[in-house]
Amino acid sequence: MPRRSRAREVALQVLYQIDLQPDSNLEDLDRFVRERLHEHRDSVEFCRSLIQGVRRNRAELDQMIEEIAEHWSIARMAATDRNVLRIGAFELVYTQIPGQVVINEAVELARRFGTRQSGPFVNGLLDRVLKQTKSS
Repeated sequence: MPRRSRAREVALQVLYQIDLQPDSNLEDLDRFVRERLHEHRDSVEFCRSLIQGVRRNRAELDQMIEEIAEHWSIARMAATDRNVLRIGAFELVYTQIPGQVVINEAVELARRFGTRQSGPFVNGLLDRVLKQTKSS
């Protein structure tokens, strides 16, 4: 698995943990990141940037996702799906990574960790985020 893909996977696991247990020990989670990514500096830094970026911009990301997800509140979404969407939306809005790369990576995460419906759900919503960011 490519290093950035693995870093996204670990970021998803950490954000999922924080989502379900907001009082999680951040030092333990950072140790988890370093161990899972075998201390590979670039991967650890990329993973941390995703985690920190999503946490810092979570309210804005959640609002954006809810606005494009007709008839879905962020709270009703499966925890895996909402965290994949947060990572993808963060990358689309705040990084220079090409949109199709971000969407493909997010769909793969959703397929791997979510349900059969997760991949198409994530794909459709992030495609809307991409179109919205291009038009603004």
